[in-house]
Amino acid sequence: MAKIRAAITGVGAYLPEYRLTNDELSKMVDTTDEWIMKRIGIKERRIMKEEGKATSDMGAEAVKQLLQKTNTSADEIDLLICATITPDMPFPATANFIADKVGIHNSWSFDLNAACSGFIFALSTASQFIESGRYKKVIVVGADMMSSIINYNDRSTCPLFGDAAAAVMLEPTTDDTGIVDYINNVNGLGRYHLHMKAGGSLLPASLETIRDEKHFVYQEGQAVFKAAVSSMADVAVEIMKKHNLASEDIAWLVPHQANMRIIEATARRMEIKKEQVMINIQKYGNTTAATIPLCLWDFEKQLKKGDNVILAAFGAGFTWGSVYLKWAYDPEGN
Repeated sequence: MAKIRAAITGVGAYLPEYRLTNDELSKMVDTTDEWIMKRIGIKERRIMKEEGKATSDMGAEAVKQLLQKTNTSADEIDLLICATITPDMPFPATANFIADKVGIHNSWSFDLNAACSGFIFALSTASQFIESGRYKKVIVVGADMMSSIINYNDRSTCPLFGDAAAAVMLEPTTDDTGIVDYINNVNGLGRYHLHMKAGGSLLPASLETIRDEKHFVYQEGQAVFKAAVSSMADVAVEIMKKHNLASEDIAWLVPHQANMRIIEATARRMEIKKEQVMINIQKYGNTTAATIPLCLWDFEKQLKKGDNVILAAFGAGFTWGSVYLKWAYDPEGN
């Protein structure tokens, strides 16, 4: 019997309309377009401005587009996993909100928290349900409304992040496409360098935590940058070596969009050309769990069936991982 693999069969996304440019940001905090572009590579980022909207609203729009593109009924979905660190509420899961908003009522859903590695971890998890033969259609959503936890007086973090959601459909295949392998890692010591101090059971919300601005992203930039450069590059090269892939065998690297310098360092370690790297950080910034599927959505028409694709990410925790897959379908119309 042929081995079952989990193949991505469609991609959907949602971006808020409002664009926060570097020029506008420079009026809010002590920074400049030149400084941000030189050190990070971001020109603008999308921000959810609509009152009463949350992460699940972005995720639901991405899933609606995905269902429409793949001509799939909500009743056909077996499982929905949402990777996020900005849930609508501490509980219930944001995945449950998304499922309800798109009419998925005959399945189960849950959230996965791995910060910027969230989509990689969720995709790896979802693939197991397909490979086992238990499920036929699984949706993985990466969604984060980072503007809800960013201090726009902190110039070390506020230029980095944006809001977005993107989703992929996973279905079984027995040809040579689909998810071939993945490598995921964590190092809990990284929690000291990148976290949100308050709002959990360790430091519940109080007047003092709000006054002391402890409900925002805290990052020690140098420590995170150093770990991200080495870990993301290492894991991408590791999965290449494991499968005897040379740089010329890779059609696309899809890196987490955190910082242009990290992306470039990963590409150099893999010895691949810039033309082989999906980059949209300049348009959207770091949308955390949404960056990788957002790249797939942005570049979908350039992907071809059988393309060797490497996904790589690094995030808070520390978490990092890589997925090797063969793209499962040609651009629409081919």
